[in-house]
Amino acid sequence: MTDVSTAPAPFLTAWFEILDSDEPSRILDLISDDFSLSILFSTGDGNATDFAGGRAALVGYLEQRERGTRTHHKLSATTLGQDELYLGEVRRSGVPEASFVAAGRVDAKGRLQRLLIGRSSEIRFN
Repeated sequence: MTDVSTAPAPFLTAWFEILDSDEPSRILDLISDDFSLSILFSTGDGNATDFAGGRAALVGYLEQRERGTRTHHKLSATTLGQDELYLGEVRRSGVPEASFVAAGRVDAKGRLQRLLIGRSSEIRFN
């Protein structure tokens, strides 16, 4: 993993690097005890799945992922206090597939407390 300590949205940048690695389940070590998330995952044509809840929802999301196929690429990011915002592109085997935006809140212990992600194959930002 690269050193992103001075980069915008360092936590989410590292999060997506781990998610794309050979051991994506390591992100489970980065969440707070009161973690909650909603990942709205659109595949187009009005079809979407909302992975919402706590740790169990994140485990469910990880279990259904196509590991090693889809990767996340940062287009822009910023940090505002304890909140990070991240705009990215999902690529399947290197080919752009969807755009996504993520918002995360990092608690005082450096763990992810809240995560909201929206993904759509219907819009591109680059």
